[in-house]
Amino acid sequence: MYKLEPVVADNGELIIYAPHISEIALAHGKIIRQIGYHTRDFFLKQWDKYKKYPWGVVAHSTHVRGIGEYENGVEKCRVRVTLATGIPEEVCKQINLGYSDTASINPEDYAGREDEGILLVPHAGEMLYKLADPPAWQRFE
Repeated sequence: MYKLEPVVADNGELIIYAPHISEIALAHGKIIRQIGYHTRDFFLKQWDKYKKYPWGVVAHSTHVRGIGEYENGVEKCRVRVTLATGIPEEVCKQINLGYSDTASINPEDYAGREDEGILLVPHAGEMLYKLADPPAWQRFE
C-alpha cells in the first residue's frame, strides 16, 4: 500500500489483489487484530491508549492504512484500502480495511484504463511509486 499510495487520488481506492494471502501478518497478526490498521494521527492523538503496543507494529499499521487525519474521534483516511485476498470479510472489517471477494475481480479488467483513472500494477510491491509533480502533502522542501 505505501508504495502505491503516492499515485492514488484523494478519496481513491487501492485494491490489494492477492488471493494467496489468507492471514494478516504472521509475525504480528494478533496485535493487528487488536489495534487494526489506522492513520498515524489516529495513534498519535490517542497515544496513551496505544503506546503499550510494539511500536514497529503500530508503524506497520500506519504504512498499510496510509495518510489521514483523526479529529474529534473521527478518522478520515486519504484513500480507501481494500483487500481482495483470502482474508474473510469480517476480519477485514475488524482491522479497518475494505473487503472484496477475489472471485469478483479479474485483474486484467483493470489493464489499459489509465485514461479512466484506473491503474493496474502487477507485482506492485516491487517498486516505490511517486508522481512527477507531487501534491503539497508529498513534498519535502
